[in-house]
Amino acid sequence: MSLLSLDWGSILGGFGLFMFGIKFMGDGLKAAAGDKLKDYINKYTSNRLSALGIGILITIIMQSSSATSAITIGLVRAGLMTLEQAAGIILGATIGTTVTSFLISVQIDKYAMFIIFAGCFLICFRKKLKTIQTGQVLLGFGLIFFGMSAMGDALAALKEMPEFESIALMMSKNPFLALAAGILLTAAVQSSAATIGVVQKLYMAGALSFSASLPFMFGANIGTTMTGILAAVGGTLAGKRTAALHTTLNVISTCFGMILLVPFANLIQAIAGNTNPMMQIAIANIIFKTVTTLMFVPFTTQLVAFVKKIIPGEEPDQLEINIDEMDEEITNILPSAGVYTAQQAILQMVDVVRHNTVETLAFLQDGNSELLEQLNKNEALVNRFDQKITNYLIRLSTKPNLTASDTENVRLSLDGVKNYERIGDLTMNLSEFFDIIRQDGHSISEPAGEEIKTMFAQFLDMFDLCTEVFMTRDPGDYKRLQDMERNLDELEMRYRGHHFRRMAHNEIASPAEESFFCDIIGTLERMGDHACNVAKGAVTGMTSDISDDEIVAQSA
Repeated sequence: MSLLSLDWGSILGGFGLFMFGIKFMGDGLKAAAGDKLKDYINKYTSNRLSALGIGILITIIMQSSSATSAITIGLVRAGLMTLEQAAGIILGATIGTTVTSFLISVQIDKYAMFIIFAGCFLICFRKKLKTIQTGQVLLGFGLIFFGMSAMGDALAALKEMPEFESIALMMSKNPFLALAAGILLTAAVQSSAATIGVVQKLYMAGALSFSASLPFMFGANIGTTMTGILAAVGGTLAGKRTAALHTTLNVISTCFGMILLVPFANLIQAIAGNTNPMMQIAIANIIFKTVTTLMFVPFTTQLVAFVKKIIPGEEPDQLEINIDEMDEEITNILPSAGVYTAQQAILQMVDVVRHNTVETLAFLQDGNSELLEQLNKNEALVNRFDQKITNYLIRLSTKPNLTASDTENVRLSLDGVKNYERIGDLTMNLSEFFDIIRQDGHSISEPAGEEIKTMFAQFLDMFDLCTEVFMTRDPGDYKRLQDMERNLDELEMRYRGHHFRRMAHNEIASPAEESFFCDIIGTLERMGDHACNVAKGAVTGMTSDISDDEIVAQSA
């Protein structure tokens, strides 16, 4: 028998169905649980044990530790997670990925066709979205085991091939050769679960010995870090450190496995020697990854410090991280996390816009040219925010597995970004008016200055409240904001009258004040309008396009 005589159609097709099943099931689970996953990531990564649990949960849902590590690197690159939090999730992912090998070992493939039928039935003959997503999960689940069954039956012929027998014998005598094979295969297919599934089938068929299967499995532990390394290439320092942390953890654990290979193999044979061969590999995988992971948990801080030493450097400003490193890998794997990434970047943009507004008033009062230079730099930062976030949201809106909630949040975020960017532009218009007055060698009269400061204070209160509404979509707060906006309109009209009276009584400090005062207060009023637009979009988006009057009535 030769390599050409193998049933390559069954081997490659079965492997393809297995990989597709993992992805298809993961996509269904993500669509059904995406919002909850996002919340768990946000809320429960504050300590190492909860982060460990989140890593396990996400990986079980994703059916891929590589996908979990890619998401984690993206969140760290986006500044949404610290390296310490990422360490816990990556450790959890190592345990979570053992579930696939366990499921394969219980030989569910006997029922694979029934599971596939159930999944197809739900997808084809049901209209409710959640039911279709459940069907997607079932179909993917069935394909995993059908693919493994088809591949396993064809791989069984390998044991009869003299060429493969000699290779298997070499791997049995030289565990490092099996280790290298596991690394290369996993790096190629980007899935340690797939590699371990192949090992299970080869061992089941008698094509690999147990002593060669374990190093092969250990190699998958290193090969799976390739996805994280690729995700960090060209990224920020934080992203590179996260990938390095993942690689360090897996390399150290693999070294422990290789050093203790013989006693570990004897332990597994003693514990699971009477079970089927695939279960033996599954138990070995679970014990190896669970023990090594738990061994690392107390030393997370030290591991993080070690990674920071091997990849030295200072972290850049948090704002720069969020602008430049909204990783699209997140949108491909978990769109809900992508929506959250964009929202957090918007909040960073909000901080810059508000800071510039406050500093613009300070520029009016002291006319510091260095302050004007900083205002211009911040405005350039806001424009970069606008461009990056808008492009990111547009790409995100094209993802096929967005939930209805995510789609609405993308729309609201796009609307919010444009209004915040316009407030930033109007703030710069104010700084230009103030600069003209400064260059004219004059100042604004005291009454006019007090009126401008009053409108600034009113606008800043509105700005803070509109951002609150943008996040909470509270109709009651929107009603308060509307009242504040009407008050700002009244202030503008009243102060215009005061300005004309000052002109009539020759109480204007300079020609520039005479020319620009109405423009200044008009600009502040327009800024208030944009703040209301942010809040209105958020609230009407939540209440299905009802009118302002109905929103007010609901909040009463």
